[in-house]
Amino acid sequence: MQLGAGATCVISGTAILNNFNQRIGVLDLPFLWKDYDHVHKVLDGGAGDILAEDLEKSGFKVLAWMDSWGYRNVVTSKVEVKKPEDLKGLKIRTIETPIYIAALNAMGANATPMAFGEVYTAMQTGVLDGYEHGAAVTKAQKFYEVAKYIALTRHLFGPLVFAYSLPEWNKLNNVEKEIILEGAKIARDKQRELAPIKENEAFDFLKSKGMVINEIDTTQFAENAVEIQNEIAIERGAMDLLEKIRAVTE
Repeated sequence: MQLGAGATCVISGTAILNNFNQRIGVLDLPFLWKDYDHVHKVLDGGAGDILAEDLEKSGFKVLAWMDSWGYRNVVTSKVEVKKPEDLKGLKIRTIETPIYIAALNAMGANATPMAFGEVYTAMQTGVLDGYEHGAAVTKAQKFYEVAKYIALTRHLFGPLVFAYSLPEWNKLNNVEKEIILEGAKIARDKQRELAPIKENEAFDFLKSKGMVINEIDTTQFAENAVEIQNEIAIERGAMDLLEKIRAVTE
C-alpha cells in the first residue's frame, strides 16, 4: 500500500499500524477511553486529524476512524477473576506489541505474547491461563469451549483505521475521491452504530454457553495506568496527542 503496488485499501487495527507510525500507539494506551463516545469525539476532532496527517507521511490516506471489536477484556479458563489481585501471575496471551504487554504486566498478569492461531490449543492444554480480547472474538473463535470466565477489565480499546494507499489515492480525480470519502463515512457511521450492539449480543451468546461474566473494580488499574500512558507517549513523541485525548470531556 505504501508503494501503490499492492492492496488499494485496508481496515486495520492501530496495533498493526504502530509498525509504520509509532505515534498512533497512543490510541492503544491502557485505560485511556471512557466510552465509545469519547473515542468518537477524539478521533473526529483534532487528535484524529493530526494522526491522519502522520499516517499520510507513511503512505496511508485515512478515510475514516472506526470502532474495533469492542473493549478488550481478560478471559480465563480455570481461575475466576473477580477482583484485581486475582490476575496476579496469570499467564495471559496478548499481541506481541510493547503497549499491550506493558498494560497486562502493570495489571499484575504475566503477559504472554503468542500467535493468535495457537491460543485455542494453549488454553485447552493449560499452557495459558487466559487471553485478552473482545467478546465478539471469543464468540467467533469458539473460545467459550476452552474458557469459562470473563473479567470486564475494559483495559484496551484499539480503534480501527479505514485507510487507502496514498499513491493510489493520488491517482484519483476529485469526483472519485468524494465518492470514496462519502462511502467511507456511511460505513463508519453504520459500523459505529453496530459495534456496541454486537458487543452486547456477543456477551449474551457467551452467557448462554455457560460463561461467567464479572464486573470488577478497575479504579486502581486506571490510576496506575497514568504513569504508563505518560511514559509511552513521551517515548513515542505523542504527549501532545495524549493531552488532547485527556482534554476531551463528555
